[in-house]
Amino acid sequence: MKQFRGALLLTITALIWGTAFVAQSLGMDHLGPFAFNGVRNFIAALALLPVLLFMQRKAPKKTQTDEERKQSRKTLWVGGVLCGSALAVASNLQQFGISFTTVGKAGFLTALYIVIVPILGLFLKKRVPATVWVSVVIAAAGTYLLSVQEGFTIAPGDLLVILCALGFSVHILVIDHFSPMVNGVALSCVQFLVCGVLCTAAALFTETFTLADILKSAGPLLFTGLMSSGVGYTLQILGQKDTPPAVASLIMSLESVFAALSGWLVLGQSMNGRELLGCVLVFAAVILAQIPLEVLKKEKTVKKTA
Repeated sequence: MKQFRGALLLTITALIWGTAFVAQSLGMDHLGPFAFNGVRNFIAALALLPVLLFMQRKAPKKTQTDEERKQSRKTLWVGGVLCGSALAVASNLQQFGISFTTVGKAGFLTALYIVIVPILGLFLKKRVPATVWVSVVIAAAGTYLLSVQEGFTIAPGDLLVILCALGFSVHILVIDHFSPMVNGVALSCVQFLVCGVLCTAAALFTETFTLADILKSAGPLLFTGLMSSGVGYTLQILGQKDTPPAVASLIMSLESVFAALSGWLVLGQSMNGRELLGCVLVFAAVILAQIPLEVLKKEKTVKKTA
């Protein structure tokens, strides 16, 4: 039951994130990437505060020593700072990338984190199945069709989104490490606060914006702040508690499909045949990367027996 709940929460997360690509694109009409991400993360942190206070009030009192409480707070803030920093890097790379590419392509290129997560696991001394290496080749082919132009040059926006996929891969692994040790909503709240501070600091030094610009982007900010950040990332943390990281990344990769659909329905953005084939290959790589090698061997054995 816990695994089903985790899968359901992560599917809802993917739906929210996929549709948020449209809001992120519209939000760039009046705000720069840093300012947009700074405001949306502060909105997310503020929205979670009453939820966190309510949960703490309803939760049964734990008998902890002063040392245990101190260690728990330290773990929360260390995890929050690391999660927030990784989120700041990844989300800003994505926001800059969306300025120069379509939301559909951005969605599928962001989904490359599915292939990257198991590879990064090598540095954590985790075994990488053969299916993942095959997926890397397929994903590389799909990315080539999606992003590499004539003369073997890659579009700047696509390159930024590919780098953001690396950032989100780190974010997933950091959450996987800290989410079992602390309150998921508290961790989410701290990471948004940290991400908001980092993004706003960058905006003050590199961008010019006014309160009027923020108000003009109120719709996209509220959707991404309350839904994509506040609800989405919190559901990610809660869902990952009961779901292995590889399976979690597979479910969340559905955001690429939702992004392409919302970009087509809302913004009228479409892709040519070459780019669509690239999307198919990237998504195939995402699926293959999550199929355990033992399952493929078992199916092969069954066919031989039959």
